[in-house]
Amino acid sequence: MTKVVFFDDLYVGQPLRSEAVEVTQEQIIRFARDNDPQYFHVDPDAAKESLFGGLIASGWQTGALTLRLLLDFCGLAFAGGVIGTDTRISWKRPVRPGDRLHIEGEITKLRPSRSQTGRGYVTFEASTYNQDGVAVQTIEATMLALRRPDEK
Repeated sequence: MTKVVFFDDLYVGQPLRSEAVEVTQEQIIRFARDNDPQYFHVDPDAAKESLFGGLIASGWQTGALTLRLLLDFCGLAFAGGVIGTDTRISWKRPVRPGDRLHIEGEITKLRPSRSQTGRGYVTFEASTYNQDGVAVQTIEATMLALRRPDEK
């Protein structure tokens, strides 16, 4: 079970590092059929004729995998849930079947809420890398986090 954390458990400069997860062709097709059914995400043969020269994962799938890695390996499973307030994502390179993705980043800012004493805002920057160390995505996000009830 993932450890639940509060705003007060975090610190600026806190590293965010994950283990690697493999992205399979089946996962790419399944996600795309449900969420982003473009031919270069769902049809390996047709994808060969695309700008990408083969099947690639949806950028939204890469984003979802990044969130999963943050939750499972980086200690960002916030009490009350992970609620984004501002996010900038940049997709740098396509993710292909067989790629192994991991993230590296850090918490860059912590700001207690002035109007809601039981909350704070956590900003982090992270890159998602493939097995060759090539960044496939970068993200800067600010999320709402609850404070410990006894530390408001």
